[in-house]
Amino acid sequence: MGTWGTGPFDSDVAADLVDGLEGRTPQQIIDLMTSAFQRVLASGMRVDGGDGAEAVAAAALITSQILDGPVVFDPADGPSEPLPDLPFSLRPMAQQALRRVLQDGSELATGWVEGTDEDEWRRAVELIAQTLDVPH
Repeated sequence: MGTWGTGPFDSDVAADLVDGLEGRTPQQIIDLMTSAFQRVLASGMRVDGGDGAEAVAAAALITSQILDGPVVFDPADGPSEPLPDLPFSLRPMAQQALRRVLQDGSELATGWVEGTDEDEWRRAVELIAQTLDVPH
């Protein structure tokens, strides 16, 4: 898995998730995002890095629909087609998945070479989780 930064879309896996949304129906997009969260939630003691990266990217896409939200990313990183309105019901599942991704048993949480990169990544994921918690 190639990773070039600490943002939610700064990996090959995250970019593949975004690309995989192209040309899908609204329900297929919701199903793909739900599946990304469910894989993390159903994982054993160790969350796979690829599954974690997909869950973080999917959660960031949900936050992109929150007006005046604090999570900002380059629009070029997101899908080229507008996302459908994503149901509020995805937020709790996304938050639970992000909590698992942030735990010590997560490949993403432990795979950073530089401590400053890990801190920056962790802050970004925590901001996404906090944003999902705010009722809108």
